[in-house]
Amino acid sequence: MRDEDARFSFFSKFWSSALRAKTLASPKDSSSGRTDGLIRRLGLLDLILLGIGASIGAGIFVVTGTVAHDAGPGVTISFILAGASCVLNALCYAELASRFPAVVGGAYLYSYTAFNELTAFLVFAQMMLDYHIGAASIARSLSSYVVTILELIPFLKDNIPSWVGHGSEEMFGAISFNILAPVLLVLLTLILCQGVGESSMVNSLMTITKVVIVVIVIIVGAFEVDVSNWTPFAPNGYKAVFTGATVVFFAYVGFDAVANSAEESKRPQRDLPLGIIGSLLICIVLYIGVCLVLTGMVPYYSLGADAPLAEAFTSKGLKYVSVLISVGAVAGLTTTLLVGLYVQSRLYLGLGRDGLLPPVFAKVHPTHHTPIHSQVWVGIVAIILAGLFDVQVLSHILSVGTLTGYSVVSACVITLRWTDKPASQASARWQPNRMEGILCLVLISCCGFAAGLFYRFSAALPFPIIAIFIAVLAITGLFFRQAYTDPPGFSCPWVPVVPALSILFNMFLFAQLHYEAYLRFVILSTIAIFIYALYGQYHANPSSEKTIYHRAPTDDVQ
Repeated sequence: MRDEDARFSFFSKFWSSALRAKTLASPKDSSSGRTDGLIRRLGLLDLILLGIGASIGAGIFVVTGTVAHDAGPGVTISFILAGASCVLNALCYAELASRFPAVVGGAYLYSYTAFNELTAFLVFAQMMLDYHIGAASIARSLSSYVVTILELIPFLKDNIPSWVGHGSEEMFGAISFNILAPVLLVLLTLILCQGVGESSMVNSLMTITKVVIVVIVIIVGAFEVDVSNWTPFAPNGYKAVFTGATVVFFAYVGFDAVANSAEESKRPQRDLPLGIIGSLLICIVLYIGVCLVLTGMVPYYSLGADAPLAEAFTSKGLKYVSVLISVGAVAGLTTTLLVGLYVQSRLYLGLGRDGLLPPVFAKVHPTHHTPIHSQVWVGIVAIILAGLFDVQVLSHILSVGTLTGYSVVSACVITLRWTDKPASQASARWQPNRMEGILCLVLISCCGFAAGLFYRFSAALPFPIIAIFIAVLAITGLFFRQAYTDPPGFSCPWVPVVPALSILFNMFLFAQLHYEAYLRFVILSTIAIFIYALYGQYHANPSSEKTIYHRAPTDDVQ
């Protein structure tokens, strides 16, 4: 009996801890008060450049051509569709960034408040694995581009060993040594440890460099466009264009980095929404410009796979532009890696403060005002992965955390808007029910995933239509069966429709991932629950002095 009582006591404690949640305070509560060591140095321009730096990497010079090979000139529509979907996610992030106290956390903090502690920890775990693998992968690509540029020097050409920057031959299926990638990671980690001012300056310089190069590429390429290359516009049908949208969606990922810089923003409630949406819109314009130029310069079927944009300019006798593209790729990868490492350290800082991770992660350097222990830890993980492993083999399990985080953030917008009051006197007999709303959100997610699977495996047309129809019914239920308040500051339009559509498309994309990604999701979630059960539930304190937020009506935000 004692064993049974002990097990019952453990599970009772586990569930009571797992279901704890933060409560929401006015953004004013932290906008001018104590920030536990971090300094507010980032203005609106810094935040916009941060978002662009996180989103635009070498992908703008590679992904555009890769997708265009299948979608043809219709790749432009692919980028527009993917950009429109990301705008839905960005609107949700912008509202929460404006509504919450300006502290670190992003999607983790939002889900901790809207749902519960365990959900927040699972969101953190899924997103963090994406960040860790992504940082190592980008570091490897960056080292390869750096070596490529160095080989432009005659006496270095073909004299740099592969293990220096490109990676040695694989051993045991995944081991591949790389020397330059860890060196670059050490340098960037040192810059980030110096302070947000120094790292922001480096990011701004590199981001401006790559944006200028992209603009030059668009302008020079525009004079080489032959409009006949845009016909046929969708040579493989519009299904290839739509499939292309699911691929290029991830070229926009990165604007959430702006939300994670809340605690170092000078005017977070005003600048964070503008930074999130502004950086995304600039990325959309740049991607569309590159797509039009690339598909107009050469026929889509002639595009190379590895460096299509550079090859297109070389074929036109503009080799100097190809060199510029390589420089732009280095600048792009550097900023993407820098911002990725920055975001990871701030997330670890948030969990350290809340007790879900050891307190060492919550320490901020008294002079540099950076979470130096978290930053060093993030750098060490990236150095080990990038220096010893061919992380490209792990690409199949990427993007799970991103799509999970985006979906949860969209759901947070809906749940945090709910009120217990009926929407009108006419519907007074329909009292809003939180559990009913949660079930509608789950149903929308499942229908989005089902529609994605039906599309992926080319099921008969009625099946995806039925899935979408059921999702529409669930959205209708959210609209009429729940009552919503208008938050202060930036407000996502057409709630709950916009966040619900965001969830629907995110889960549609989730269904397009490799089957190994689903296995990763289950295994990592199991490990995260195990860690939470052994450590997090006993040390977490959502109502501590550093992290308490009161769910009270907020005042107008300046």
